[in-house]
Amino acid sequence: MFGYIPMGIAFGILFQNLGYEWYFSPLMGLLVYAGAAQFMALGLLAAQASLLEVAVAIFILNSRHLFFGVSLLDRYRAKGLAKLYLIFGLTDETYSLVTSSHSPDAGDEQQYYLALTAWNHFYWVSGCAIGALIGEAVDFDATGMEFTLTALFVVLLIEQAKKLRQAFPFIVALLSGIFALFFFKEQMLLISIGLTLLLLMAQKSFNGEAL
Repeated sequence: MFGYIPMGIAFGILFQNLGYEWYFSPLMGLLVYAGAAQFMALGLLAAQASLLEVAVAIFILNSRHLFFGVSLLDRYRAKGLAKLYLIFGLTDETYSLVTSSHSPDAGDEQQYYLALTAWNHFYWVSGCAIGALIGEAVDFDATGMEFTLTALFVVLLIEQAKKLRQAFPFIVALLSGIFALFFFKEQMLLISIGLTLLLLMAQKSFNGEAL
């Protein structure tokens, strides 16, 4: 809540600066529900990119969630619409919470994941709506507000580091990111994630651990 609502407010205000009706911001939060991709879409819309270009860019950026999904195959055992919603609602923040917390009731784990996902979704849409209404009512300079997304990712990184208590995965991720930034700038995110995954799998295999 403390991460998503302020970040959603920042998005809503920035979205309003493009001149759209206020309700488009929470609607995008409800149907797209992708913080980083929505912030990226702001720049594309401001540059008058087509909806197809925006959709393709969002898909490419969010394809990193494919890696997240693979690691949750054993956790997400819900069926039907519940499983589809868990897939749709899998964000960076939700993934961080799912992998660093446990249901108070071991027998009701799937309901816990569903509730966690739904509340995060609600917080994000609420923030988008509040920000859009503020942006419509108040005229001010929103320069720098997009940094809220970076700040949230830093907090998630710290939480993961505190839970894992191993430096190696973070060093591998950092070096992979630097490598991808220099040699594959256009596809930096996917290349860095893929390289990190391969190196961590190789390290586990070398140590004789189960993948």
